[in-house]
Amino acid sequence: MDKSKTLATLNSLNKNTLMETLDIEFVDVSENSVTAKMPVNSSVHQPYGILHGGATAALAETVGSCASALFVDTKNKIIKGIELSINHLKSKKDGVVFGVAKPIHKGRTTHLWEIKIIDEEGHLISICKLTNIVLDKK
Repeated sequence: MDKSKTLATLNSLNKNTLMETLDIEFVDVSENSVTAKMPVNSSVHQPYGILHGGATAALAETVGSCASALFVDTKNKIIKGIELSINHLKSKKDGVVFGVAKPIHKGRTTHLWEIKIIDEEGHLISICKLTNIVLDKK
């Protein structure tokens, strides 16, 4: 896997999407993980001035879905998230958060990912579990 080429491809897919709106950027990829970062500022706050759980969910689903896509033939297959669960453990007012997706299960038709949302100091902000389905393109 050419890491810089893969990151460039993943980041190019963000144009004109929610990921671009949230300023999500892929920053690392390996055989066993995908990492993206998202700034925490007023554009992703909820009314109390802290990171909105929906923005956290978008980051989690983004890294988990893209991680699945790296392991399938995307010319013939499509990835769709079918279940996302998140436990928010710590609030965040500003700075950056990172979503790190690691596989729990990579089957032919379903993938299960653990996604940790951490801050720039490595503190665990949220823990997520994403189930993706792998479907044939029509």
